Amino acid sequence: MSGVALLSPGRRIAVLGAAGGIGRSLVDACLAHGCEVAALDLPASLAGWTPPSGVRTFAVDATDEASVKAAFAGLAEAFDGLDGFVNLAGFTAAREPLAEMDLATFEEVTSGNLRSAFLSARAALPLLRRGEAPAMVLVSSGLALKPTPGYGPYSAAKAGVLALTRLLAQENAPLIRVNAVAPGAVETPFLTGGTGRSARESNFEREAYVRQVPLARMARPGDVTGPIMFLLGPASAYITGQTLHVNGGLLMV
Repeated sequence: MSGVALLSPGRRIAVLGAAGGIGRSLVDACLAHGCEVAALDLPASLAGWTPPSGVRTFAVDATDEASVKAAFAGLAEAFDGLDGFVNLAGFTAAREPLAEMDLATFEEVTSGNLRSAFLSARAALPLLRRGEAPAMVLVSSGLALKPTPGYGPYSAAKAGVLALTRLLAQENAPLIRVNAVAPGAVETPFLTGGTGRSARESNFEREAYVRQVPLARMARPGDVTGPIMFLLGPASAYITGQTLHVNGGLLMV
């Protein structure tokens, strides 16, 4: 995609989860295309990141309704509308069978991935309605379609994100396009808990995973950034309610 103007200069893009590995890559790519960028993330995540010049930052707990409303109220003061919104927020817990999982863990992970997607999408819609050719991209996971034992609540929540994507696409057409990206494993801090969260020992079996991938490597943040920008921009103007799988061929649908 090098040399292709995926986004027009001046487009206003808000990124939730901007301080994470994919988020930072996406922010840089949007800035390189001349976009105005707003970065939203947990306070601890933003504290560990020095955003590029010109990026407006907004602290938010995306699972908390009041926090989301406050963050988007601040965003509305900074921008009179949005042309694009991307939700990258999410995290997993340590791998554990559902039969052995406590309710608190299940609810924390589902809330952090599905409740946050609903709250942030609902808050972004009024700003997107004031945008130009507005588009929303929700980030799901390959585990939504191909669950792996031990990732029960994350798989269930990310499957919910795909259903939410299709509903939002139908309810907000033809004005706002809504699509999803479903990555496989990506080389970011997410694999050990996520940026802004306490690091945990990773039991992700990297070598075993890569052996299953036809393209024979882990994804890098830029591998996901390009597809997101495609779905935000004019090249995907006739695409809505779809899921773009980014996994090196691990899952072919």
